[in-house]
Amino acid sequence: MTSEGIELRHATDIDAVWNTLIEVYAEVRADQLHQPHYSVERYGERLARHAAEPGWETVIGYAGDQPVGYAYVNTIEPDDRWWRRMTTPLPVGTTDRTTIALKEIMLRVPWRGTGTARRIHDELLAHRPEEQVSLLVNPLNGNGKVKALYERWGYMEISAQQPSADGPVLTAMLRAIREPAPAPGLAE
Repeated sequence: MTSEGIELRHATDIDAVWNTLIEVYAEVRADQLHQPHYSVERYGERLARHAAEPGWETVIGYAGDQPVGYAYVNTIEPDDRWWRRMTTPLPVGTTDRTTIALKEIMLRVPWRGTGTARRIHDELLAHRPEEQVSLLVNPLNGNGKVKALYERWGYMEISAQQPSADGPVLTAMLRAIREPAPAPGLAE
């Protein structure tokens, strides 16, 4: 499999994509669905809550009519619980910039390692007006490979949080959506 030929579709209406997101989630998390935090029911509750928040948007990748993966975001405000749940003080100025939270990124097994997740991620961020994006990652996923992947994508660790009592402690990461323009006279 390659990321070639994958069509990327944007959506802001949860009703139009609900079943697709649930089905991909259930397949990707199949080995964890027995854990309460990862159950389809709990995911549906989180998805409904996230989709009701400002700025919710998803990008779903399709190979023909088959969804291969997705990512979704929503806007977070300076006083959002996203920031308040952090376990350590945030770097100065972190909440001063407009921010989106990357709440989920899922990719079905056949498309892993093909660049498809990065294409979905980058397409989702490409037209966003916010300045930065934050995400939470379980540092144990893939024996640390998932966190390392996000680091290669430019994310830096800023704190940690445990969003639910029965869920894992997650690493909070942050990066600029777009690289700042070079200072005048420095661009070649």
